[in-house]
Amino acid sequence: MRKDLIKILCCPVCKGDLVLSVTDERGEEVLEGTLRCAVCRVDYPINEGIPNLLPETASED
Repeated sequence: MRKDLIKILCCPVCKGDLVLSVTDERGEEVLEGTLRCAVCRVDYPINEGIPNLLPETASED
């Protein structure tokens, strides 16, 4: 996932802003990390550069 995509992505549940947390990256590409909704606090994983924004696979804290 390119880092600049964060500007156009939103939470599929509440449409809130997502906060990017990177654990592995290569240049501008995020390979591993998390997108966290600032409003409903749902985490969406990024694995092998692919963000998974499906609500049923998200985890809540």
